[in-house]
Amino acid sequence: MKATWQVSERRAARLTQLDRTTLRYRSRSSSQEGLRQRLKELASIHVRFGYRRLTVLLRREGWKVNAKRIYRIYSQEGMQVRTKVRKKIARRQRVPAPQATRPNQCWAMDFMSDQLADGRGFRVLTVVDLFTRECVTLLADHRLSGAKVAEELSRVCAEKGCLPQSITSDNGSEFSGRAMEAWAIQHDVQLAFIRPGRPMENGFAESFNGRLRDECLRVSWFPNLAEAQRRLSAWREHYNQKRPHSALQDRTPDEFAALSGTSEDGHFALVHNQKASSGGRQGFPAAAKAALDRLLRLPKTGSYEGEAPKPKPSQTGVGYWSLQRLWKARQSGLGGVLTGRISSYRW
Repeated sequence: MKATWQVSERRAARLTQLDRTTLRYRSRSSSQEGLRQRLKELASIHVRFGYRRLTVLLRREGWKVNAKRIYRIYSQEGMQVRTKVRKKIARRQRVPAPQATRPNQCWAMDFMSDQLADGRGFRVLTVVDLFTRECVTLLADHRLSGAKVAEELSRVCAEKGCLPQSITSDNGSEFSGRAMEAWAIQHDVQLAFIRPGRPMENGFAESFNGRLRDECLRVSWFPNLAEAQRRLSAWREHYNQKRPHSALQDRTPDEFAALSGTSEDGHFALVHNQKASSGGRQGFPAAAKAALDRLLRLPKTGSYEGEAPKPKPSQTGVGYWSLQRLWKARQSGLGGVLTGRISSYRW
C-alpha cells in the first residue's frame, strides 16, 4: 500500500486497522537451516518414517528439539508420508478402448456370481466378442484366480486358432495380476482396463451378463458345480447358434460371423444399423413403432376416432379473457351476477 499509493506507514496502518508494532515485528528465532537440512537427509534415508520417529533420531544425535518444531519444519518441506493405501490397479497404461472391425479382434471379459442348491457360491467367467457378440466361453468354478483365467484363455485361443488383439476388463485382481500380465506379454495381447468404478466402459460385458442372469441363472437350479457348468455350456450354445440378437439384424452371432466377410470392405456385414425387418418383432409391437414413427403418426386434428370433438374457443362465443373472468367470479362467490353469461357458455 505504501509503495502503490505513496502513503506513510502510520496512515497505512490506520487504514488497514493494523497495529504498528505488529507491522514492525521481526522474528528473532534462528533460521534453523542446519536442522532443516539434517531432517531432509534423514527423511531421504528413512522414507517411511513420520515426524515422530524422525524426532527421536534427531534427539539421538544430540539435537534439542521437540515434536512440534519438527512437525512444523516437516510440513513446510512437504515431507508427509502417505498413509492411505491405494487400490492396486493395472500396471499397463490405459488407452482408449479399441473399436472392433472384425471377428476375434476385441474381446471383453468379466465375472458373475451365483449359488448352488446347498448355498455354496461359485463364480462364472464370461468372455464376449465385441464384434460378433459371440459368447467365447463360460467357465464356472468355486475359485477363479488369474492363473485359471489365463489357462482358460489359452484353451479358447487354441480352439479358435487365433488370438485377440485386445481384451477389455475391469481392474480386478484376477485380471490385473501377474499371471494375466505374463500371459498377455507372452501372447502379445493388449489388456485394456476400464477406469475404477466405471462399469459402463465395459458395456458389452455388462449387457451380456444381464442376459445370462435373466435367461439362465435366475431360471435354473444347480445341484452341483458340474451341473452348473453343463447348463451354462448348453445356454452358450443356444445363445451363439439360435438366439437372435437385435444389434445384428436379428441374426445369431454364428450367422453374423459367417457373413462378416461378405461386405465390400470385408469388415462389416451390416449395411444399415437397423433391425432385420420393418414389421413388428418380439418386444417391440407394431403399434408402438407407429406411435414413435413421425411418418406414421395420426394427424393433429384435435379429435380422433372414438373421442368426442372438443370445442374450440371460437365456437363457444366466449373469448379467453371472458372465460378467465367467469372463473374468477365463480371462485369469489359472485357467480350469480354473471349467471346469464355463464349459462350462455356451452360447458
